[in-house]
Amino acid sequence: MAATAALDRVIAEQRGALFPWVPVCMAMGIGLYFGLSREPEAVAYAGVVAGSFLLTMLAWRWSGALGTLALALALIGAGFTLAGWRAHRLAAPVLEFRMYGAVEGRVVGLDRSASDAPRVTLDRVRLAGVSAARTPERVRISLHGDAVADDAMLRPGTRIMTTANMSPPQGPAEPGGFDFRRHAWFQSLGAVGYSRVPVLRVAAPEPAPDTFIFAIRQAISLYVRAELPGDIGGFGAAITTGDRSGIRQAALDALRASNLAHLLAISGLHMGLLAGFVFGALRLGLALVPVIALRWPTKRIAACGALIAATAYLALSGGNVATERAYVMVAVALVAVLCSRRALSLRAVAVAAVIVLSLRPEALLGPGFQMSFAATTALVAVFNAMRDDRLPRLPGWARPVAAVVISSAVAGAATAPVGAAHFNTLSHYGLIANLSSVPLMGVLVVPAAVLALCLAPLGLDWIGLWLMGLGLRWILWVAETVSGWDGAQGFVAAPHWAVLPLLAFGALVVVAWQGRGRWLGAAPMLAALLLWAQAERPEILIADTGTLVGVATEAGRALSKARGAGFVAGIWLENDGDGAGQQGAAARWPSAGKGEPLRIALGPHEIIHLSGKRMAATFSETTRTCAADQIIVSSVKLTVAGPCLVFDPPVLRKTGSLAIHRGRLVSARDATGARLWNTSRRRQ
Repeated sequence: MAATAALDRVIAEQRGALFPWVPVCMAMGIGLYFGLSREPEAVAYAGVVAGSFLLTMLAWRWSGALGTLALALALIGAGFTLAGWRAHRLAAPVLEFRMYGAVEGRVVGLDRSASDAPRVTLDRVRLAGVSAARTPERVRISLHGDAVADDAMLRPGTRIMTTANMSPPQGPAEPGGFDFRRHAWFQSLGAVGYSRVPVLRVAAPEPAPDTFIFAIRQAISLYVRAELPGDIGGFGAAITTGDRSGIRQAALDALRASNLAHLLAISGLHMGLLAGFVFGALRLGLALVPVIALRWPTKRIAACGALIAATAYLALSGGNVATERAYVMVAVALVAVLCSRRALSLRAVAVAAVIVLSLRPEALLGPGFQMSFAATTALVAVFNAMRDDRLPRLPGWARPVAAVVISSAVAGAATAPVGAAHFNTLSHYGLIANLSSVPLMGVLVVPAAVLALCLAPLGLDWIGLWLMGLGLRWILWVAETVSGWDGAQGFVAAPHWAVLPLLAFGALVVVAWQGRGRWLGAAPMLAALLLWAQAERPEILIADTGTLVGVATEAGRALSKARGAGFVAGIWLENDGDGAGQQGAAARWPSAGKGEPLRIALGPHEIIHLSGKRMAATFSETTRTCAADQIIVSSVKLTVAGPCLVFDPPVLRKTGSLAIHRGRLVSARDATGARLWNTSRRRQ
């Protein structure tokens, strides 16, 4: 009884401040679903739903700590159920094998690949030799070389055909790493590939509701890129329509190295700037008309206008996850204004998080969701604390300067651990770059884009685009300059999976809990940092195709090949926190004669990599038996006798990528388990 009474007092102290924990509980349920090693059976879902309903009923009857605990458990169950329901709802065919043949489909998406090639997404797909029942709903193809002779070939709704190398979405490049198969599952991508063959147009675009907005976006993007040169036009198209296909990889790398890549994504910054500019302009314009200002609720009218503008921006941008998340947060703030409630509060952020997690539970796992809500929560908490503490008022000229400095510093500090955990990099001069660029987005680039839209009916949109180009040219110059400074970018090793959850929970306790108990949140944050500092990487990594092997050495990870499997090599080195490229890492591997096996020693073991049929055949003929201390990796099927460990394609198809750490072998299949996205091949 004493313990219950103590808990009741603790909950009573949090009265009015518990709602921000609603999305936290939902996120725990979603994380529990994605963390399972096996897909739950129908009876498990039935049990969770029944249990959540019962707990909700009990929460209404119970008061104090018991009722709060029951509701928290019900919300965890709701998050679990939502994640499972969405995963099953999106179940669709996945290509079961690698193929080379004709691919036909309708253009519904266009972007650029990591290799800087145009990449097209197709629906209504036809694959040579694949039945309709086994054909994926969507496929994505990178177009290399002269595959695309005319940009008009890839207009939205156009039905095209090419000959491509296609394969199922691949699993993690290493056990415990990013699972592209899961990511593709929630995008309904059943196959990915590339083509070097010219694309042919099968049918001209036909008007269709699902491609209408995409066609408008593409037309605006092409117009902006025609008016503004090079990367400036690509940057302008990215922030107005979400189309990044016009910006070169070199510019993207500079923006990432200087911590300015967030300016490319139509996220909270852009949506907030647009809505804020429209809100302020409308309210000022209405205030200049005395009859309207005295008789009409100008603040609410301005909020409605800003909400309309934000909705149009959402539709124009293509409505991806990041933009939807930003729109929800802005919409919640504007609705709060309409209801005469505080627009910027932790409650408003929590409402936005609940909506996003309900619509797209899988967003929880992405860096966009995590960084966006980390930055927003930190900014709201800091500015609310500054307002409540009634700090000395600054002179008028100093307030915007202080706001920019504080917001950039707070947002950078909140998102830095998330960015480092996902991308393994730190931008040491990111604050300088953001202070030099973000204000210009608000005072020039976004207003100029709105001005261009307003002047378009008069044929004077070039004025707004020219002004926008000035701002974007400056931002790109800042990115190139800052990224070129010595030590501009640092590298960190990938953390243990528990690091980010611990950091997030501790930070939320500090921010959302009321009273002195909030400082207990520092304990899990400190534990997370200590766990990160002790992160260890596997001594041996093996690609799931057997085409690449990475071995840890004193100089860093040595790679068995200087070319080929570049995507996997890049991920391994990034997760190591190693800034060397593939060629530099390959130089660490002992050299071998032409046609000879690639060998490297690691403690008492010898790792041998056989690349290609000829090398594997020669090794099989010359090696009668292998030794117990040898680990042999082959890119083709290998027949060899002896007690050694052999990993060739037949074995790797069952295990996926492999890691060996302290003598323990872990496969990607062990890490990911048997889930919908790596076992199901057709719609349920």
